[in-house]
Amino acid sequence: MFVLFCRSSPGPRSYSWNQLVIEKAKPGVVNVSLKIEPYNINRVGVSHGGLILSLTDTVGSLAVATKGYWMTGVSTDIGTSFVKPAGRPGDILYASSSVIGIGKSLAYTRTEFTNAAGDLLAYGYHTKYVGKSGVHENNVKLSDDGETVLEGKDLDVD
Repeated sequence: MFVLFCRSSPGPRSYSWNQLVIEKAKPGVVNVSLKIEPYNINRVGVSHGGLILSLTDTVGSLAVATKGYWMTGVSTDIGTSFVKPAGRPGDILYASSSVIGIGKSLAYTRTEFTNAAGDLLAYGYHTKYVGKSGVHENNVKLSDDGETVLEGKDLDVD
């Protein structure tokens, strides 16, 4: 689903993330991987911090979506802390985003970035306003494993 969005939508994400793979998704958690390409690096030769921050935004939003939200709201606060260089071209960057909490108005996520060895490279937080998103007619309730729609319409969006 997300890979198709990246490839068909105009803008920097369609170019920068054409190697993004959703490895696993269940309600409240999304795990992705991204092969770092030459266009993802900075002048020092490692992955650009803007890539990590942008992934904090999008992967955090995907985590909110796994809770059954059709629309994931708008960002109100976002940040990333960089622990180590996040890789060079050819390296695989892993990200895991979890929903820390969702209320009537705000959703909170945390995303951790690691390398193949499991070393923490960066972590980010993302706060989203979801007030109007929480009552969208296309929202669903999912089973614990995320494989079955328990309430709402199972929409085929391909």
